[in-house]
Amino acid sequence: MEIGDTIEEETDAEESSERSSNASSRRKNGGKGRNGKGNGNGAGTKRGEEGAGGLAPDGKLKDANLRRLLHAMRDLRDGEFEVRLAMSEDPLLSEIADAFNGIAKLNERLSEEMLRVSTTIGRQGQMNDRASIGPVIGGWRSTVESVNTLITDLASPTTEVARVLTAVAEGDLGQKMVLEIDGKAVQGEFLRIGTTVNTMVDQLGSFANEVTRVAREVGTEGKLGGQAQVPGVAGTW
Repeated sequence: MEIGDTIEEETDAEESSERSSNASSRRKNGGKGRNGKGNGNGAGTKRGEEGAGGLAPDGKLKDANLRRLLHAMRDLRDGEFEVRLAMSEDPLLSEIADAFNGIAKLNERLSEEMLRVSTTIGRQGQMNDRASIGPVIGGWRSTVESVNTLITDLASPTTEVARVLTAVAEGDLGQKMVLEIDGKAVQGEFLRIGTTVNTMVDQLGSFANEVTRVAREVGTEGKLGGQAQVPGVAGTW
């Protein structure tokens, strides 16, 4: 979306009103301009008086161009990242438009990337996927890195749970969840989940050892009074 149509209408209305006023003044002065001298077209303005490109005679930006920029900035502030400024013949306005469009484009790419990874990781379970908006620097880079760090911190406990449960399913009761991420102890829900999984593995190991012991005593040694003892268990255990 390019800013300009609405502003053009406002500007055209203002210029039309100004031309009507100037024409009325010239009729009263007998076709002479504001300086009292006639000219070929009756406009009463010198050639080049309006200034080059988007600049006024004093070298400042025209109000219309500033209003276009203001409208575009407001749209960008309101989350309309597809907004773009049209390029101008004036070098300064072209640089401003290029810089603004670059900011809008990066915001648009970042927004699209957040939506993408929320789907691939949150819905599709692709835990190794990460966000990327290309080669960026400064705050853009730190923002993407922070998002990817968050994804890693959230995915690591899930990956650990899957690893331990897979080992248990294969009969390996010696695996436990690592309760650290990058050398730092996990906290909150991560700690609760890890502790619960590790306790479950310990209980499975104790139960398996007791079953093996009782089976050996009864089947091999003939001790018919042997019973399994698994401390700290309840319910079905």
